[in-house]
Amino acid sequence: MSDTVGIGKISILLTISDDYEKLKEKYEQYGYTIYRGNVGSMDSQKIVAAIETASLREDIIRENYHEEHSLYHAIIESLSGYCRGQVILGELQRTAGLTFAVVRGNLILGDKSSGEWISVVLYGQIGSPRKGFEHEAIGMGIQSI
Repeated sequence: MSDTVGIGKISILLTISDDYEKLKEKYEQYGYTIYRGNVGSMDSQKIVAAIETASLREDIIRENYHEEHSLYHAIIESLSGYCRGQVILGELQRTAGLTFAVVRGNLILGDKSSGEWISVVLYGQIGSPRKGFEHEAIGMGIQSI
């Protein structure tokens, strides 16, 4: 395994770790902007809206086409992975309860020449809207800004 730490690994760790505050503080020292939140829905549009709203509110992106477009593609890519290629929830009677992280910064930790990127990770439960009929899933999307 490579010693290189990228924005994807950072995003996954921030999403699944119980030491979120400690990790957040560590990576913010390297210039990363970070937010972690929760959302649950049978509607993928509500998940996208929750992540977009949080990203704007927490100043991870600015309100302009280029940054919103990059975030949108990172969200769709992460949803595709989380939903195993079928970005369909309620239409198939699937529900999602997830934790998400949005991270903005260099593609490679400590390498400013790697440019500015945004990463979205979704982790949580997906499945039937009946308790006990769900399982874990994770998805990640990374886009340049």
